[in-house]
Amino acid sequence: MPTMDLSNYKGVFVIGEQRDGKIHSVTYELLTRGRALADDLGCQLSCVLLGDEIENVQEVIYRGADKVFHIKSPALKNFLPRPYRNAICRLVEEEKPEIIVAAATTTGRTIMPLVAARLNTGLTADCTELTIDPETRILLQTRPAIGGNIMATIKTPNHRPQMATVRPKSAKPAPADPTRTGEIIVKEYDGAVFMTPEKFLRFVKDTTQQVNIEDADIIVAGGKGMKSAEGFRLVEELAEVLGAGVGATRDAVELGWTTYPHQIGLSGKTVSPKLYIALGLSGKIQHMAGMQTSEVIVAINKDPEAQIFKVADFGIVGDVFEVVPMLIEAIKKIKATA
Repeated sequence: MPTMDLSNYKGVFVIGEQRDGKIHSVTYELLTRGRALADDLGCQLSCVLLGDEIENVQEVIYRGADKVFHIKSPALKNFLPRPYRNAICRLVEEEKPEIIVAAATTTGRTIMPLVAARLNTGLTADCTELTIDPETRILLQTRPAIGGNIMATIKTPNHRPQMATVRPKSAKPAPADPTRTGEIIVKEYDGAVFMTPEKFLRFVKDTTQQVNIEDADIIVAGGKGMKSAEGFRLVEELAEVLGAGVGATRDAVELGWTTYPHQIGLSGKTVSPKLYIALGLSGKIQHMAGMQTSEVIVAINKDPEAQIFKVADFGIVGDVFEVVPMLIEAIKKIKATA
């Protein structure tokens, strides 16, 4: 195989996301990541948006992009793997970015391996940190490995683009600056790019969550210390009175006390709410990797040596089955008199 001429590749791409024509907030988180990388390399940051009609595309410029490539087609209104892969690969072949970053969402986790395979390059999934090596200018892709017990730094030295996904909520959205200017380029490819045997039928909403934990300002999470499905109902009851999302450890999900969309941690979702209340969970590193960027963490656990207290801002050493019912009643009384 001939050696790739790496000098042909310049710039950073982030793969934005849209839902029903509205730009998803994870796009702005990616722009924070991408802007830092582009500044370190001294190159342009571009955001790729795929869809038909997309609202407020200029907002992407305000939040850090130098260019926006809007790949526009009715075939891209809803996510299908092959059309998205083909469109991204066509653009990459035209523009030759040296780095591509996407979110580790359902979309990103589906499309990025397909793109990497088509482009014959590497991909590092679920990165917690992305930096540029100042000497080699190579992307350093850091992610947990071996069950979260070590952090591995991965490089793609001989192929381009260098590709990575990062977890949603692992970076703060880039703030808007209406004084920023940039270029919006609409790409309309021929129909062959979008051909696929797949057909979008309908979107089925997850009805197990009243509040989506990835968007929640408050999350109440329970672990194995809740002892049973009946005990886990305390987590749900506290969440209900607070208008919060319900989170869980992997143990709680595997025991059948709640469903996978509620799982937080390395094998679940990454969240960053304003308030995270941890009930009966020990604080294994695999779980804390998914919630430790929460603004305020409150832990209730009867074990004073539990790991969760090391990251908690406030801790209550006590039996959750005694403390939480009192907490629920107190909140109800406050709400009744408000």
